[in-house]
Amino acid sequence: MSRSLIYRYRALCFLLVLFCFPQRFATRNLPEAEQESSTAKATQIIHVSNNTWHDFYRLVNVQVGSHVSGVSELKRYLHRFGYVGDGSESFSDVFDGSLKSAISLYQENLGLPITGRLDTSTVTLMSLPRCGVSDTHMIVNDDGIHTTAHYTYINGKPKWNRDRLTYAISKTHKVDYLTSEDVKTVARRAFSHWASVIPVSFEEVDDFTAADLKIGFYSGDHGDGSPFDGVLGILAHAFAPDNGRLHFDAGETWVVDDDFTRSPELAVDLESVATHEIGHLLGLGHSSQESAVMYPSLSPRTKKVDLTDDDVAGVLKLYGPNPKLRLDSLTQSEDPIQNGSVSLRFLPGNFIGYVLLVVFFILFR
Repeated sequence: MSRSLIYRYRALCFLLVLFCFPQRFATRNLPEAEQESSTAKATQIIHVSNNTWHDFYRLVNVQVGSHVSGVSELKRYLHRFGYVGDGSESFSDVFDGSLKSAISLYQENLGLPITGRLDTSTVTLMSLPRCGVSDTHMIVNDDGIHTTAHYTYINGKPKWNRDRLTYAISKTHKVDYLTSEDVKTVARRAFSHWASVIPVSFEEVDDFTAADLKIGFYSGDHGDGSPFDGVLGILAHAFAPDNGRLHFDAGETWVVDDDFTRSPELAVDLESVATHEIGHLLGLGHSSQESAVMYPSLSPRTKKVDLTDDDVAGVLKLYGPNPKLRLDSLTQSEDPIQNGSVSLRFLPGNFIGYVLLVVFFILFR
């Protein structure tokens, strides 16, 4: 075996160790008190009032076989995201075996303990606003490292076969309280998160019809088969390559530049949602890792924009690394917890993971 091949295998082994035991690297430099404080902030329960999911909290600990008002609404929720039925059946208020199986799959897909029960953590997550893209029309990653990889791909694993994509923002489908420059600035930042790690550039153009990616704000049933539902339900959705549509729910209270002072209980960060939806435009599905940009749920008043190593690993498998990747862009935020929720600014240890991911693709491409 040649010396260069030995070095390659050593590098791969080190990478596997890092990803098989990420917590050892992620927390070893943090004081114990700081670790406990961060964990407590990240796991606190936030009750969200919305008109879409109704009051799922009253269903906590409902037992199989029970007939409880509101279970039918829960079944409709799970049907909406691909977990229950084919849409041809009417939903009863009976907690049956099929609902238990659907809850178990939901828990598995979103990284919760798999109990098949409506425990507090499950109901809390179901009550949060989220992306409208289904969780179950995805395929799991195929890298064989299932202990730490949580990303998925949209079924068929579609991708763009170009290194330059154009995008345009609708001049008619908009919200009045955000200026066009506000939305353009947010879009540029959101696209830059992905362009910094893959060899794909994004160019803003004026011609909405001709653009590869089309962005706008829409209300209710807007003709694409995925109607919006008003405040704090489905926040947005996007379509896989090479459809290229990204729609935000115009009924939400969108904010830019962390301006959570306006309607603070309802405020949703536009850049955070845009960054997530661009992942779908590129072909990524939802991640079961809560800290990932591609996790489907987002609490109000939460800033969650920078890619985690799970997001990066998934998109690199589709597009490979950006040869101009700057290592100084992979830094840790000074404040990884904002407003009581986890921000997707780099957590300790992710810098190492990012660098080694790039090294892996350079050595083994």
